[in-house]
Amino acid sequence: MTGTFGGALEARQVNASEGRLVSETVGEIENEDGVLVVKRIHVRYLLRAEADADRGKIQRAFDTHPPRCPVYRSISPQIEVTTELELIDA
Repeated sequence: MTGTFGGALEARQVNASEGRLVSETVGEIENEDGVLVVKRIHVRYLLRAEADADRGKIQRAFDTHPPRCPVYRSISPQIEVTTELELIDA
């Protein structure tokens, strides 16, 4: 998902390269009849951007990237996927 989000940012001329965009992912697993099953995944993006960056472009890329992501499309709706974005002034 991070690659898809990064690509969406770059398409909007928002630099997401060289470590500016990183993500942390946490999965929640439940035991179903003795089998561990991934039920929920939360992705937290951290984007270092200039203070004058077009926040509207960044928000649109964030809002629209999940349905364009092969990973998201492969695992949802069987696994609930949530995302959040934290902007860090560069």
